[in-house]
Amino acid sequence: MTAALAPIAPSDLFHVSEWVASIAVVTCLIGVFALRLLAGRSIAAMLTMIAAVTVVTSLAGVGAITHLMLANSGDRAVMLELLGIAGLAGFAVALLVGRKISKASRVLLGAVKEVGETGYYEPPNVTLSAELAGLSDGLTAAHQRLAQARERERALEASRRELVAWVSHDLRTPLAGLRAMAEALEDGIVRDYETVSTYHTQMRREADRLTTMIDDLFELSRIHAGALRLSRRLVGLDDLVAEALASTEPLARVKGVQLQGSAVRGLPVLVDADEFGRALRNLVTNAIRHTPSEGIVQVQGEVERGMARVSVADACGGIAPDALPRVFDVAFRGETARTPGGDNGAGLGLSIARGIVEAHAGQIAVRNAGPGCLFVIRLPLAHAPRPEQPVYARQQG
Repeated sequence: MTAALAPIAPSDLFHVSEWVASIAVVTCLIGVFALRLLAGRSIAAMLTMIAAVTVVTSLAGVGAITHLMLANSGDRAVMLELLGIAGLAGFAVALLVGRKISKASRVLLGAVKEVGETGYYEPPNVTLSAELAGLSDGLTAAHQRLAQARERERALEASRRELVAWVSHDLRTPLAGLRAMAEALEDGIVRDYETVSTYHTQMRREADRLTTMIDDLFELSRIHAGALRLSRRLVGLDDLVAEALASTEPLARVKGVQLQGSAVRGLPVLVDADEFGRALRNLVTNAIRHTPSEGIVQVQGEVERGMARVSVADACGGIAPDALPRVFDVAFRGETARTPGGDNGAGLGLSIARGIVEAHAGQIAVRNAGPGCLFVIRLPLAHAPRPEQPVYARQQG
């Protein structure tokens, strides 16, 4: 049997719409207030409240329309009953989804709490919603970064302890010599002019050695503290290479090492000439110290793939492959062919060089090549060089 439909006057339809809209507004306001009260509660409770607002608004609207459209009260009861069943189904789905999300949240929270006990974050082995899965991935990435930071901190602390041990040893040696010579002169044990002159010369050398070590420590502390201030200006790469060769030439002559160098003339780089010159001198000095007599140290400045490239090649005999990643670490001194000698510093030169180069947005690397090692510095060019520029060359036998 078909239900009898009562005609709806336009005025009645307007009143029904107004009534339903009013109920919807009131219900929504109550729902918003309830959600604020439930802000600290579970997601399941908030989803249930959302379902309640939806169901109550729907019941009110459909109830008003069926009251006007259906003349048979039995039909109105059936419609309201069906709508009530649909509302209960909505409540059930809201509760189910809310409980599932709450359970996943508790599992995720448990995994986060375990980080304090195990020291690492293990993603929960359950299926998470897209939002919670994204949160879990974010936590994994954040924990990996924290783990890397802790590892770097431990490595830095280990290098600092090693540095203290090396410096303590290296400071004691010249200080002990200075004290012994000073006591000998003070007690009158040494009286002849030649020996006294030798003692004075040696004391000056030891004082210079101590000064160099202290300067290196101060420079390294500025680099590690991020307090290195650069006064950049345009400098020709050939000038930097020439200055490094000139300043290290006396050491090469004493060691009997052949010092050779070449660089593209007029190739401009924007650097702090003093600081970058120090880094380059450290590399050349390191190469000379570890190159045997009659060996060759070559310094070259050129353009490579749009960047300025400075290389320092020595004849040290190479570095063990497992030690290469630690060459620029604080207090690294190597072994075998690179055994430290009496003219070595505290092992800070290469660390300082790396800090200065990186402060210039450059790169520094080392690898075994030929009879020794090849240190390479790459720096951004100030502007593109002209290919017809001549080459500067210098050689010290």
